[in-house]
Amino acid sequence: MIRPATQEDVASIVNVTRACARHMISQGIYQWNENYPSAEAFAKDVSAGSLFVLEASGEVIGGIVISTHMDAFYEEIEWLTPSTKNGYLHRLCVHPRHQGQGYARQVLDFAEEKLRSEGCLSVRLDTFSKNLRNQRLYEARGYERLGDVYFELKSPHPFHCYELVF
Repeated sequence: MIRPATQEDVASIVNVTRACARHMISQGIYQWNENYPSAEAFAKDVSAGSLFVLEASGEVIGGIVISTHMDAFYEEIEWLTPSTKNGYLHRLCVHPRHQGQGYARQVLDFAEEKLRSEGCLSVRLDTFSKNLRNQRLYEARGYERLGDVYFELKSPHPFHCYELVF
């Protein structure tokens, strides 16, 4: 089940992202760490109504941030659609114990349908250039890679920007 997150879910989703960070680091992917994503960021996402959690057997096993706010660092990208009514996905995660079971696809289905039903022209996101698994997932769903952004405090490597047009 996917549902809007509450403040009570913040600790659970942080535990999921920390498990994901450890898992990615073990594979040489330095996308997340002990400090990012933070509880403070998720608390703000809950307050904004943009954090959704994935539950299985009453346990939070994943989540996603779904927003219509375009961050300034995306302004340099040449998007396929005008930047008027678009959705943005951030911090998609599924606990490593539950990966490979179709949960990420389920969360993406939910996010895309939500944004489509709200009249968005497209969905935009970024993913770490060293995270080939995520890139394959997005490209298999029809997302087009359009350019790169850099978060130099996180990594010297780029984050690829993708867009899926409805």
